[in-house]
Amino acid sequence: MVRVLVYLLVIAALAAGAVWLADRPGEVSILWQGYRIETSVAIAAIGVVVLAFLALVAWAIVRFVFGLPSAFGYASRARRRARGFEAISRGMVAIGAGDPVAAGRYAVDARKFVANEPLTLLLEAQSAQLSGDRGQAEAAFKAMLDKPETRVLGLRGLFVEARRRGDMAAARAFADDAVRRSPSLAWANDALLDFHTAAGDWQAARTAVERRAALRLADKGEAKRQRAVLLAAEALEAKDREPEKALAAALEAVKLAPGLTPAAALAGRMLSERGDIKKAARLLEAAWKQVSHPDIAGAYLDVRPGDSARDRLARAEMLTRLRPADPEGVLALAGAAIHAQDFARARAALKPLLAGGASVRACLLMAELEEAEHGATGRVREWLARATRAPRDAAWVADGLVSDKWLPISPISGRLDAFVWTVPPATLGSQGAHFEDDVLADLDDPSAPLLEGKAEVAEAVTVPAAAGLAPPPAPEPAKPEPKVEPRPEPVAAAAPPPAEPVVEIAPPATKPATPQAKPAPVVFPVAHAPDDPGPEQQAPGETKGRFRIFS
Repeated sequence: MVRVLVYLLVIAALAAGAVWLADRPGEVSILWQGYRIETSVAIAAIGVVVLAFLALVAWAIVRFVFGLPSAFGYASRARRRARGFEAISRGMVAIGAGDPVAAGRYAVDARKFVANEPLTLLLEAQSAQLSGDRGQAEAAFKAMLDKPETRVLGLRGLFVEARRRGDMAAARAFADDAVRRSPSLAWANDALLDFHTAAGDWQAARTAVERRAALRLADKGEAKRQRAVLLAAEALEAKDREPEKALAAALEAVKLAPGLTPAAALAGRMLSERGDIKKAARLLEAAWKQVSHPDIAGAYLDVRPGDSARDRLARAEMLTRLRPADPEGVLALAGAAIHAQDFARARAALKPLLAGGASVRACLLMAELEEAEHGATGRVREWLARATRAPRDAAWVADGLVSDKWLPISPISGRLDAFVWTVPPATLGSQGAHFEDDVLADLDDPSAPLLEGKAEVAEAVTVPAAAGLAPPPAPEPAKPEPKVEPRPEPVAAAAPPPAEPVVEIAPPATKPATPQAKPAPVVFPVAHAPDDPGPEQQAPGETKGRFRIFS
């Protein structure tokens, strides 16, 4: 609409000018080189306009003629540039598709047509990486350092290549340079944090965490948790050399993350050693409310050195009141009751756990309870045998690694705060003797034979020879199916009890054991040696049940 109004105004102005000239017909006389030209003002104005138009046309023709060479050169450069960017585009698609041959071919075309473009260097570097030519990739990334717009990209590429070849010193130097040039780079800040934690430089790691939080590369909650983890790592490292520094770091870590178990347990124990019992108890109770853990329970039970077993039992009952029906609190209460010789209380505490499927620790506590109350070697062995088949208890797990103690970083991936207190997956526990476990590791017999050359260790769950029972016989290869067969053995007794069958669980039919593969007996360790009276005489006709289990 505005343009239409402008056009109308221009036309109106021209018409008004023409009318004005027509109303004032003057005369124009030109005398030049003996010629005299006389005309009206309107005709003279029209003549001037026509002469100007002809001059412009002539000038355009002259410019076109003299500009033909440069126009041809510009068109050629435009065609080459278009072909170069087309090669870059197709090369990137080939890289995304995983075609190193096509990517290399398009990289050569891009270098031929647009050698000075930053994208050409990127295509060359990525095609070299895809084809495995590390030298060419590094050369392309080093060439990027000469251009301001690609310098940071070149540093990242050189960092990746240095880390791939294991040159961590060079990788750290590239990350430092990248942070210095562009402080907001997420990958460079993350890399420096990983380098600091791997080197155990917790102070520098905390500085890196604070810088990431200030640049909003990590949210406040994550940064707070990471600071607490680093403080806990520093406290654990300095607890023997600098106890005051370790206590201050642990207390600050608990303040940042009250549920961080290692920091809470360490701070509670150190406060207890200094005699600050009330503060230690309050700290551990607050941590227990956040998360239940055996380390916190142990530190809370030992908060006052020299207390009696009854005092420890009272504190264990406090834990169960803070978190009712929590399994960790029940286990702590049962252990304290056993040490206080309140066996009825211990049985009552463990009863719910046993009804829902006893874990390894519950079975071991029952074995300790049977030994402390009755000294019954048979019941102790029964619970120890059940412990080998019971569900696993929670442990520190990170990247498939199960550890009995907390670590600030994962030994597998180097991630900070990677360990989680959880029940290990069942696939990890199926490795048998090849898996680290503080309950079962000592029970694996490395001398046990393999079945049919497979990595399956045959374990025999038997009582020791002192109980008067011989080791079970080897399984028969011709009868792999489970069978029930009574086997009487003489035992001295007034009246023979009902016979218990012998249950043999043989390997699957597809893996029959050879007659020579006799499983070695596994002797289960007991915390306190049971009062074993030695072999008993069996009356004729009396039998005892024996179990053979093959993993």
